[in-house]
Amino acid sequence: MSSVPETTTLTAEEIRIARESLSRLDGMLEAGPGELRVCDSGVRGAGVEAPLPARAARALREILAEMAQGRPVTMVPVQEEVTTQQAATLLNVSRPYVIGLLEAGQIPYRLVGQHRHVRLDDLLEYRRKDDEARRRIADELAADAQELGMGY
Repeated sequence: MSSVPETTTLTAEEIRIARESLSRLDGMLEAGPGELRVCDSGVRGAGVEAPLPARAARALREILAEMAQGRPVTMVPVQEEVTTQQAATLLNVSRPYVIGLLEAGQIPYRLVGQHRHVRLDDLLEYRRKDDEARRRIADELAADAQELGMGY
């Protein structure tokens, strides 16, 4: 199992380049579904090109959008397993809270010795469902407040 890499701070130059690249990539993606190619002009201008699958282009766009805001990005395969501490960090909750979710069967996990390991895709699915439930509750509260004339 490889671990989720620690994040680092982006330099001002990295943020500037990400913003510029994001703008250019957005223009290419807006042009429609065509094959995108990554090109390295090379030191002598010989140039090397490689096709970029549409899914990879969309992922690259998301990465650049985060970096353009100064937020570091880490990529991890969704089948990767994470520790309970890494899961807690990703969910922005405490490790004991994550352990409670695991023990309650809210998120699948497996034991490796005495350590709990959580598949990242299971964790992301839990987060998606939890976010969806929170949005639904917030919408219901806003509707109730409107019905009661509370100005929301």
